[in-house]
Amino acid sequence: LVVKFLLCFQVYCEYGMVHVLSEKGSSKGKDYCILFNSQWAHLPHDLGKASLLQLQDQTASVLCSPSDVPDGGFNNQIPMVMRGNCTFYEKVRLAQINGARGLLIVSRERLVPPGGNRSQYEEIDIPVALLSYTDMLDIGKSFGSSVKGAMYAPNEPVLDYNMVIIFVMAVGTVAIGGYWAGSRDVKKRYMKHKRDDGAEKHDDETVDVTPIMICVFVVMCCSMLVLLYFFYDHLVYVIIGIFCLAASIGLYSCLSPFVRRFPLGKCRIPDNNLPYFHKRPQVRMLLLAVFCISVSVVWGIFRNEDQWAWVLQDALGIAFCLYMLKTIRLPTFKGCTLLLLVLFVYDVFFVFVTPFLTKTGESIMVEVAAGPSDSATHEKLPMVLKVPRLNSSPLALCDRPFSLLGFGDILVPGLLVAYCHRFDIQVQSSRVYFVACTIAYGIGLLVTFVALALMQMGQPALLYLVPCTLLTSFAVALWRKELAMFWTGSGFAKDLPQPPLVIAPVNCPELPKDTNVPASQQDTEQMTSPTLHVKELHGPTSAAEELADTDTKTDRSEIPIAQSEEPAGQNKDSLESKCLNAEQNQLE
Repeated sequence: LVVKFLLCFQVYCEYGMVHVLSEKGSSKGKDYCILFNSQWAHLPHDLGKASLLQLQDQTASVLCSPSDVPDGGFNNQIPMVMRGNCTFYEKVRLAQINGARGLLIVSRERLVPPGGNRSQYEEIDIPVALLSYTDMLDIGKSFGSSVKGAMYAPNEPVLDYNMVIIFVMAVGTVAIGGYWAGSRDVKKRYMKHKRDDGAEKHDDETVDVTPIMICVFVVMCCSMLVLLYFFYDHLVYVIIGIFCLAASIGLYSCLSPFVRRFPLGKCRIPDNNLPYFHKRPQVRMLLLAVFCISVSVVWGIFRNEDQWAWVLQDALGIAFCLYMLKTIRLPTFKGCTLLLLVLFVYDVFFVFVTPFLTKTGESIMVEVAAGPSDSATHEKLPMVLKVPRLNSSPLALCDRPFSLLGFGDILVPGLLVAYCHRFDIQVQSSRVYFVACTIAYGIGLLVTFVALALMQMGQPALLYLVPCTLLTSFAVALWRKELAMFWTGSGFAKDLPQPPLVIAPVNCPELPKDTNVPASQQDTEQMTSPTLHVKELHGPTSAAEELADTDTKTDRSEIPIAQSEEPAGQNKDSLESKCLNAEQNQLE
């Protein structure tokens, strides 16, 4: 059904170009976007085969009656007239009767395909296309009143070369983010006794995702997407502000490990009572924070500069994705499966199902991601990686000059890749899960590009990424016979299993017998009041602990002989005190 809808759309509406240059030939030509219906007349695919004709500015009229035709008609010309007051057929029929070789209808509104019925199509044999009012003004400003134009429609390339750049950025971000997240998580668990300062401690914080959090997140995503569809012009600036803040934090988190390696700027600011500054951060970290905020502000100011602003947006986006992959943690494969499957349904619904629910027949997901064409602000959501099209084509000029990949298509599979890396380290599997899942992500992305080329419409990337990554991880766990452990995340409890404990007696020296107390009573006291200590089996024993044990034994063995001459009761109390102290030292 989707393919049938696409074919019908391609028949009645196609993008083309009108190549405009001055009649004097003193300036370089320029291409402008046009929207035409090939059922009126076909346009050549090659500019060299297109007829270069004079463009006649008749935008003062709408060409709905013979009185709108100038004296002498449109002999071998392409008139430009305003849209409105009559049908496309009436306009193009008048133009053809009066000698026009084509017709450009200037529209102040959104470009729509010039339609008609079958008999009208058979009657007309000149091309008719719509040109935006903004482009018409630019033609007059750039080339003056004496201009020539040629209408043509070059073929769209199967795949643009910018897909290679997007592929490298996406796979690289998933691989680096998954590896970094897994390594830091395992290191944190095995080195809990180490504590960093305030700034570094904040970097180690993670958030474990629960099923309830997944459900709440999906509901919020659906609500925000629908709100953006209906109130795009009002909410887009909120999203831009959130992105600037989150991207600056992500950039700081990614660069801080490198900055801490620099030997300069280790000094701290003086004592103060200011918020955050009362922690006395290092000067180099303070300068890094200023730099990250400055980068976000520069992008926020020049975000609509298509020539170079996309580079900053992609850099900030990659930093944001790495930060999120490091911070958010899925503790089980069961949680990974739930998250990926729910977002899989979410992505497919808003791309393929919503066109049948909207009045315009547009996908809500594609409309919001690319920005509504009738938006008054002409702003675009920044939550995507974007790369300009490298091939010259009508689609790049008219509709989508950039190829986009949403952050969700990186973060959602990336969380699974991070989980696989943590599990690899836990079971010591030479990163087989991590490598397999990363390769599966790359394959899924390639399948997405192929589907994009075949269908020539926006694709929900999770439709291909989720099956590839989930099935690959499942197959590896099944092959290694670790599926039960992989599913429940065994070994990822909040505290790693502690070594077993055993109760053992302390080897205290034998107390001298009191001559005034019967022997049977002394034996009873020793049996009813044993001194115990805790010994760790198979656990790591530090050199300091061994030294402390040695010193304790030495202290107990080197009791001055003079003490034996003291009263028996005092000698007994002193030795009991030493044994209790030894027990306390071992427990500590």
